[in-house]
Amino acid sequence: MSHVRLVNVTKRFGLVTAVDSLNLEVSKGECFSMLGPSGCGKTTTLRMVAGFEDLSEGEIYVGDRLISSPGKNYYLPPEKRDFGMVFQAFAVWPHLSVYENVAFPLRVRKLSASEIEKRTTDALRSTNLLNAAKDSPADLSGGGKQRVALARALAINPDVMLLDEPLSSLDPHLREEMRFEIKDLQRQYGFSIIYVTHDQSEAMALSDRILVMKLGVVQQIDTPFNVYNDPANKFVFSFIGLSNFLEIAWSGDKPFPRGSGAPLPLDLTPPDAMRKAKTFSLASRPSEIDFGGEDGLRGVVTRKSFLGEIIDYQIKIGEGEMRVQKSRRTPGPQVGETCGLSLRRPFWYTGTE
Repeated sequence: MSHVRLVNVTKRFGLVTAVDSLNLEVSKGECFSMLGPSGCGKTTTLRMVAGFEDLSEGEIYVGDRLISSPGKNYYLPPEKRDFGMVFQAFAVWPHLSVYENVAFPLRVRKLSASEIEKRTTDALRSTNLLNAAKDSPADLSGGGKQRVALARALAINPDVMLLDEPLSSLDPHLREEMRFEIKDLQRQYGFSIIYVTHDQSEAMALSDRILVMKLGVVQQIDTPFNVYNDPANKFVFSFIGLSNFLEIAWSGDKPFPRGSGAPLPLDLTPPDAMRKAKTFSLASRPSEIDFGGEDGLRGVVTRKSFLGEIIDYQIKIGEGEMRVQKSRRTPGPQVGETCGLSLRRPFWYTGTE
């Protein structure tokens, strides 16, 4: 059953359409991420759900309750939507203790002293901040400040938690740690999460489903596994995970990498849909390419970089390049050597996709 539902939601800023006829449903207890490059409309969408931005068209529901509809001239203010909100900026008050930061929204709601005490203590305990209750947030690390923001959002017992790039200002180690903490809190409290990020690893690690956006338009909504393994189009393939695109052109009835004198090997025969295209792209993941023999796609190694557990190769093929990533334990060619490549899972895209 859908918990948060957006129906034909559109947002325009003058002549610019930031979000175009967006339809989506987020289930109860689901972690739903919106992923895309800067300016794609993901934060604008979150702000419309939160009530910080008006809709140009469409409707938003929580369960059966309408919360925004310009067509019906209805708008529920943010403070009455009972959503937990955590932003990229920690937004903690340095003049208040950690305890008072978390208790503040409960005092605004004029709850009883006993209820404020219980909810604040529970939220601090859940975020491992109970021992820091009397401290100033200014004395905490970045991760500590973000926990204060999470605890404050948890204290109101939200059904829905809205997270807008909450980890982007943390260092890589803290980001990874906080991902797991957010997921643990969701399991503990059972709320739904709508999570905005441009970091694909965050989205993949946290999400039950991912929405990929481009210029305000949905490109794909699916599980992280399916978005990675079965991308809907060239943009999704390029945005999720590392990707290679090798431009291919027909010469007679044979496909050649651009600038190469050797046609593609027989095991890389393009599908019939590519026959009508003047040029098209052969796409692959660097981790899904093996070094092969004489029958493989031929290229010259121009760079070999040691990255710890993997070695990253750059292979020149005609006018194009491909990256290959192999385990450091796998023997590979040296810079300047010619090698053959075997693509385990090739994808094919026309230039218009």
